[in-house]
Amino acid sequence: MQMAPMVEYADAPAEVKAVYDDIMTTRKTDWVNNFWKILANHPPTLARLWQDVKQVMGAGGALDPLVKEMLYIAVSVTNNCDYCIHSHTAGARAKGMTDEMFGELLAVVGLANQTNALANGYRIPVDPQFLPNGGAVIEPASLGELDFTDK
Repeated sequence: MQMAPMVEYADAPAEVKAVYDDIMTTRKTDWVNNFWKILANHPPTLARLWQDVKQVMGAGGALDPLVKEMLYIAVSVTNNCDYCIHSHTAGARAKGMTDEMFGELLAVVGLANQTNALANGYRIPVDPQFLPNGGAVIEPASLGELDFTDK
């Protein structure tokens, strides 16, 4: 059961309509999905998150859009976010993900979750060869001088 009402376009205040319009323009669609309609209950969060999504998930960058969607699926499966699994699987399929790719992705996610749990449970020390700088500890010269107390 949803925890907040969906804000439909017709009922949205101007600041929300502006974000909805940008979502539809950016995605070249005539609808806004439920995720954004729920976030519209707090317009600052809606606007901030939409800007983040455009920046991170948009075209450009070192990762192509399909890889970004597949990474999003992997994290969503691990975090058990049903909505995100469905929405990003649809996005990945629209960008060319096949059934075979989806199956392999889930196999990697399952394996990673299993081996992560074992490594965490056993508290396996990280090999120095896997650490940056061969495992050499690099401390900032001023670390001892930092004061994190409120003044």
